[in-house]
Amino acid sequence: MFNLFKGFGGGEANPELAKIVKSGAYLVDVRTPEEFAAGHVKGSVNIPLDAIPQNLSKFKGKSHIVVFCRSGNRSGQAKAFLNQNGFGNVINGGTWQDINDILNSK
Repeated sequence: MFNLFKGFGGGEANPELAKIVKSGAYLVDVRTPEEFAAGHVKGSVNIPLDAIPQNLSKFKGKSHIVVFCRSGNRSGQAKAFLNQNGFGNVINGGTWQDINDILNSK
């Protein structure tokens, strides 16, 4: 649960994360297809970290983007890359289990 509110980089608390996730953010799991197949957040899309450069068009027009992975490390890298490519609306959601817990909470 330590990663529950990892947010806008650096792992600082983001009290808006649950609200953003529940409001229909674009949920992107940046783990490998094998990791995704073993368990993932319902409604999320799988765009592995190494495939993000070829899939930038999939992020366009999204009001909020939440990236996540197994530990929060790859999603931190994904957030940084997306920010460098003009996407300022990206949140590092931490782990996929954290995002799953948010979606399954009341």
